[in-house]
Amino acid sequence: MAIAKAERLMNLALCLLGTRRPLSKRELRDSIEAYVEAFGPGNGATGSDDSFNRMFERDKDDLRELGLVIETVESLDGEIGYMARRDSNRLPPITLDAEEAAALGLAAKVWQQARLAGAASGALQKLRAAGLPEDVDPYGSHGALEPRIPVHEAAFEPLMLACRDRRPVAFDYRKATAARPEQRHVEPWALECWRGHWYLAGWDRDRGAERVFRLSRITGKVRSRSGRYTADVPDVVTVRETVASWAGEIADRSARIRLRTGAGYPLRAKATSVRELGDGWDELEIPYGHGLDAWLVEFGPDVVVLEPAELRADVVDRLRAVAKG
Repeated sequence: MAIAKAERLMNLALCLLGTRRPLSKRELRDSIEAYVEAFGPGNGATGSDDSFNRMFERDKDDLRELGLVIETVESLDGEIGYMARRDSNRLPPITLDAEEAAALGLAAKVWQQARLAGAASGALQKLRAAGLPEDVDPYGSHGALEPRIPVHEAAFEPLMLACRDRRPVAFDYRKATAARPEQRHVEPWALECWRGHWYLAGWDRDRGAERVFRLSRITGKVRSRSGRYTADVPDVVTVRETVASWAGEIADRSARIRLRTGAGYPLRAKATSVRELGDGWDELEIPYGHGLDAWLVEFGPDVVVLEPAELRADVVDRLRAVAKG
């Protein structure tokens, strides 16, 4: 059985690599002997079509897991086709010295407690086959280190695969100031962990602009969509800088707020000055950048914005929106 599956996967990979145009499921089913023997031609019964579709999806996932880049292309008449471009599946010779091998080994170790543990181990095996020095222990010089990146969000894996395969997605997203989630249609670019939270950067089709989404605010399942990207993917996706900007980390002004005594410790940590007012209130001066209004709203009645006036108005508008639901 293992030999038969390996032969079937090899034939599927050769078909996808050898074609100059996308091939539909029906064409692949009729071209690969193992599919024809198991399910008959593409005009078979509905039951055999369902069984073939399940096997084909498993085979396609297995090839992607092995590293084959398979593109999904939608034709003008709406039919979905598949192909694996040779230029996307060709790697230059890999040569690694001891320090580079250790760095890659340490990076792989990061994922040992996450859902990517199997992929990380498989990547190390492929690197050894491609030139990783056999006498180098990737973990040896860093034995005391236990780097980990927590991945608790269910949306992480489907979004990671969508970023890799350049597949548009749809999901329900609840903004920090919204009472209900709303559907977003996104062309995902990259994922990055920043201050303990995972963020997705991509092109928001509904808004026609770049957006960053916090994975913990995605509700329900991430759904794949057919078709190609409508916007160019930047050569460098600066997720961290974008998140920092939206979170108010990049500030060129100051804001003055009243904060209830004993509350808002994250705000106090960022304050450039703190003055006791009495009656259970303090006055703080904090950096003012894009997104500060959304952050202040999270502290509810413990914060009162004194100035500037536009920040106060933005906070009031957000609070009213939340109150209306």
